[in-house]
Amino acid sequence: MRRPITSTYRLQLRGPHADPTGRRFGFAEAAEQVPYLRSLGVSHLYLSPIFTAVRESNHNYDVTDPTEVNPELGGIEGLRELAATAHEAGLGIVLDIVPNHLGVETPLLNKWWWDVLKLGRESEFESYFDIDWHADNGADGKLGLPVLGAEGDEDRFELVHLDSIDEDVLKYYDKFFPLTPGSYASLDDDPREVYSRQNYQLKFWRDGVISYRRFFSVNGLAGIRQEDPLVFEQTHRVLRQLIAEDVIDGIRVDHPDGLADPFDYLTRLRDLIGDDRWLVVEKILGVNEPLDPRLAVDGTTGYDAMREYDGVFISREAEDALSMLSLQQSGSTWDDAAIGAAEHQLKRDVAALELGAEVRRLTRAIRRDNFSTAGHTVTDRDLTATVIELVAAIPVYRADYISLSRITSSVIAEMARRFPSRRDALDLIIAALVAGGEAKTRFAQVCGAVMAKGVEDTLFYRACRLVALQEVGGAPGRFGVSAAEFHLLQQERATLWPRSMTTLSTHDTKRSEDTRARIIEITELPSDFAELVRQVSAIVPAPDAATGHFLFQNILGVWPASGELDNSLRQRLHNYAVKSVREAGVKTSWFDSDAGFEKAVTDWIDALLDGPVAPAITEFASQLHRGAIQVSLGRKLLQLIGAGIPDTYQGQEYFDLSLVDPDNRRFVDYTQRSQTLEQYLAISRDPKRSIAELCGEAGDDPADRPYPYLEQIIDRAKQALVREALVLRREFPDVFLSGEHQPVFAVGEAESHLVGISRGDGDVRGAAGLSVIALATRRPLTLQRRGGWGETTVTLPEGTWVDRLTGREYSSTVKVADVFDQLPAALLVSSRLVNSASL
Repeated sequence: MRRPITSTYRLQLRGPHADPTGRRFGFAEAAEQVPYLRSLGVSHLYLSPIFTAVRESNHNYDVTDPTEVNPELGGIEGLRELAATAHEAGLGIVLDIVPNHLGVETPLLNKWWWDVLKLGRESEFESYFDIDWHADNGADGKLGLPVLGAEGDEDRFELVHLDSIDEDVLKYYDKFFPLTPGSYASLDDDPREVYSRQNYQLKFWRDGVISYRRFFSVNGLAGIRQEDPLVFEQTHRVLRQLIAEDVIDGIRVDHPDGLADPFDYLTRLRDLIGDDRWLVVEKILGVNEPLDPRLAVDGTTGYDAMREYDGVFISREAEDALSMLSLQQSGSTWDDAAIGAAEHQLKRDVAALELGAEVRRLTRAIRRDNFSTAGHTVTDRDLTATVIELVAAIPVYRADYISLSRITSSVIAEMARRFPSRRDALDLIIAALVAGGEAKTRFAQVCGAVMAKGVEDTLFYRACRLVALQEVGGAPGRFGVSAAEFHLLQQERATLWPRSMTTLSTHDTKRSEDTRARIIEITELPSDFAELVRQVSAIVPAPDAATGHFLFQNILGVWPASGELDNSLRQRLHNYAVKSVREAGVKTSWFDSDAGFEKAVTDWIDALLDGPVAPAITEFASQLHRGAIQVSLGRKLLQLIGAGIPDTYQGQEYFDLSLVDPDNRRFVDYTQRSQTLEQYLAISRDPKRSIAELCGEAGDDPADRPYPYLEQIIDRAKQALVREALVLRREFPDVFLSGEHQPVFAVGEAESHLVGISRGDGDVRGAAGLSVIALATRRPLTLQRRGGWGETTVTLPEGTWVDRLTGREYSSTVKVADVFDQLPAALLVSSRLVNSASL
């Protein structure tokens, strides 16, 4: 690769119509940040989807035209100019592509979808979409769309002329649908008669008749058939052009598990982009699930790494206390057994209801693909029930990867043992899966959708033992990650997937990395937390105890340590709470919202903000904050130095307390970040400066807690740490891309509070062995209560080691207290490595 990739920085692009103020962050605005990102040490800009999408979208995953670079962002010329600016600065470009689905919420915006609605199976684009035209599809063989707001709403149809496209259309409220040529004589015809002659049926949305594959259960996102070479070519035409022009250096693939054959698709994509460009996939792995080594990719987008970096900082001793508190508040301990049982039940519910259309299509395919006599006596009811149970029992997103070849057979064998009455239905399912036709593909796709909707989108909004564990790819039933597990997984990544992405925050995380750091620190104060919960519950009881316990942890995650509460925070918490309770689906939902309950929840939040418990919440949040800033710095350093290609989500070089979208997609103040980085760079060459002085804020050091000034300068400190680590990666890429991982351990009374990693290889420009060491503080509040590091030491490899964050030099065996004198993290570089750079 002409521009070696050592790190990425995610930018959320949006057009002016996606923001109430009309503010845009497109290609031109991204280009303005190139000097800053270059100084920060970034090697590649990682862009959110760039193809034309719904104008109001703040994420652009609802692509409506994959053959056009979004004019709202600046069009292809704007992208070229951004690339030229980046390339001149030595930076590359990584694109986020969406191969699985297209936006069809407004049919007029998608010319392919509009043509299919107009011409049906005669449309040249019919094969582009994954549509069920069978006579038993519930829409009389037509394309069934869940559009009508009430049964019998066909009386609302009108025939009108739409001036914007100079075409006669069928109108239903503010929605428009095309008319098949020859299906009407004039606009004076009976609308219902004309409608009956169309290639589509508009169905009551609660009927569950949906005859096209969706992205999970989102009606406005229709699946496309990348298995068709023509579809692949058309949807990747602009990508091919950008590669030919050397505009881009890498690709991030959104949700490949939704495709018919992810393995084949990624093989073709690799052929298209070439071996020298970076390719990572949004593959959500189970805790014990490996990424199939046969995939033609460089790795995942890092959800697996997120679990590891969060988990190693959790105080695992708090598990029982928080389990019991959760039991009191929600009726469940939410331990591994409880999570497993809830996961199975919620997946079963999702398969039966929210994704019922997909399950019914699967069962019909099973019937069609069964070429034997297996299960010929099985009723449709029994077959559907068995499919639902089977899909709910599959423990991964999809089990048809070669490395997971025995999962489905093992699950079926266990089900047949436990439920003999289902054996005939299982035989029927097995016969269809072995046939290798539509049913096999659709089964894998349904499993992924059920997992996503049942677990990440529902269970993770209900479980409430420690919500920081409940991110995509997380395992909340497993309370943290031991140092041994952590190091083994880092070594595995360094060996098998050294170019896999790692991340701590994404556009999809339910909480930013620093919000999670706050919540993680609850594990250091479980008794104090339990007492606060009891106090708050007694004075300001939540309208539902389980809901309150879930929300309260998130509220603590973003509650200002200063106690300065404003209306902006209030509105953010209101929005988050309503989204959360609807996702949880216990008292209200997106489909059946309960305005009364939602108002009770937001009123409860107001009572927390304005009532008598606010001072107690502030006091506890400030304690969490003191620990969280130490966790934040240490965890960030481990990610940036650890195996893989680290991504920094926009703005996260500062300490940022954000919740799920749209909260985490707010505009970033790059002017301020540029200024603080310039100030740091102006004085950072003086090794005698303390980190407090380097960051512009010296402070006293009272005995009651370490790093008192860090709370005031955390933004500057985190930015300085990110900068030093990323520049180091860029200066010595071989150490990180091909170097090994080794753990670093302390010795002494506080040894368990240090987690460290070392990187290097056998011959780095003449410097043998390990070259870089990153050290971080675990469980900082507990460490403080125990009196600090004491005589705990760490032994460094031979030679002199310089801390890039403070300029101090160390060698041999040193006290951890000395290394962490100014910061709770250290980035040590061997002088041999530095000297070798001049050779």
